Amino acid sequence: QVHLVESGGGLVQAGGSLRLSCAASERTFGDYAMGWFRQAPGKEREFVAAITWSGGMTEYADSVKGRFTISRDNAKNTGYLQMNSLKPEDTAVYYCAAREGHYSVYHKNYGYWGQGTQVTVSS
Repeated sequence: QVHLVESGGGLVQAGGSLRLSCAASERTFGDYAMGWFRQAPGKEREFVAAITWSGGMTEYADSVKGRFTISRDNAKNTGYLQMNSLKPEDTAVYYCAAREGHYSVYHKNYGYWGQGTQVTVSS
C-alpha cells in the first residue's frame, strides 16, 4: 500500500512556474512507477507525465512537452513535477499516482492516488 500526498499547487500568472511534490509513505516507493495526471472542471482526467521507478525513462503529454519536467528522489520517497511557462489551460487539479511495473499513460492503470492539488493559472 502506497499513500501519496501532493503539495505545491497554487495561483500563478501565465508564464510563471510551480513545482509540485508527491510524498510517498512507502519506503519502497522506488519500486513504483509514478505518473502525474490532471483534471479540469467538466473534463476527464488526462495524462501529464510519467517516470519509471529508476527515473531513467520519462514520457510527457504533447501539451506539456518542453515546459514540464517530471523527476523523483527515491531516497526521499518523493516525486516532482516542475511546471514552467504555465498557461491558463494548465488550470486543473493535479494528481500523482503510482503503480508497480512500468508506467502507463492511462489513469485506470494506476492503483494508488494522492488527493490532488489545485493549480490555477491566471491570464
